[in-house]
Amino acid sequence: MNRLPRIVISIGDPAGIGAEITLKALSDPSLASLAHWLVVADPAALQAAARASNIDASALAFALVAADTLALDHRVVFGKLSAEYGLAAIAYVRRAVELCLSGKADAMVTAPLNKEAVTLSGCAFTGHTEFIAELTNSPQPRMLLYTDKLATVHVSTHIPLEQACRLDRKSIVRTIALGNDALQWMHGRAPRIAVCGLNPHAGEHGLFGLQDQDIIAPAIEEARSLRMDCSGPHSPDTIFVRALGGEFDLIVAMYHDQGHIPMKLLDFEGGVNVTLGLPIIRTSVDHGTAFDIAGRNLANATNMKNAMRLAVRMAQGKLALTAEPADTTAEG
Repeated sequence: MNRLPRIVISIGDPAGIGAEITLKALSDPSLASLAHWLVVADPAALQAAARASNIDASALAFALVAADTLALDHRVVFGKLSAEYGLAAIAYVRRAVELCLSGKADAMVTAPLNKEAVTLSGCAFTGHTEFIAELTNSPQPRMLLYTDKLATVHVSTHIPLEQACRLDRKSIVRTIALGNDALQWMHGRAPRIAVCGLNPHAGEHGLFGLQDQDIIAPAIEEARSLRMDCSGPHSPDTIFVRALGGEFDLIVAMYHDQGHIPMKLLDFEGGVNVTLGLPIIRTSVDHGTAFDIAGRNLANATNMKNAMRLAVRMAQGKLALTAEPADTTAEG
């Protein structure tokens, strides 16, 4: 790859900490130099965060993509739950997705928005991930939680546990494959993948349930036939310890809490949320709008920095893997 990736950031709810952590992250020279940064925002929202954080936004290396949803003289009220700000946050995400789909950006990073604010605006909205999936016509996205120590991808996330236990072999294979591709972009090599069982001790040979041997095991065999380095089903209560010991790069969890609880315990502050199954790269902070501290220059940008760095790494990896090989044929 012979160019820096272009990464677009949507600042989230103007009343939250999204713009503040974006500006603080871009103030880090080691991060600012990694990509060409685009920031989708209303100028009024960005300027309000800059004033509150004592940051000169004009001195930072990014290009502003103005959303034009708030008036230039709008006075942002931090911590305010507002339908107007919900609509603005949605507009930022939509524009960032458009830039990625058009090839003008190689990846996107999302700062937090407020679901209630978006809902107040009259939009049917269940979350960032679902909205971006709808915009990109991607009916089966997957959530991957990433830290420098370990990554976990989930077969299912925000559904009732009873429903999550109704496993489907094809869905498991798809999850393994999406995680495999994402980790290749991140690390430049095929990952070692451990697949969790559903039941205690991965079913104990059918003693605690048949899903592990009847559904999960055949899915693993299919993934292996597709040249993915995966094994299991492993007992969920020990596999994370083994992975942290260096045996695996990626864990496939069967449902939300099976993957989220150990990953949040491992690195609550630094973990990055990655959406898989989209035609674009999307990373996100793994926290909310923090209305209680917004506008007070108290927000920590560590999680945003991690999300931005990971977006760069994934964009570089994808660009390198999809680049045409150089023509080395000698002339004449």
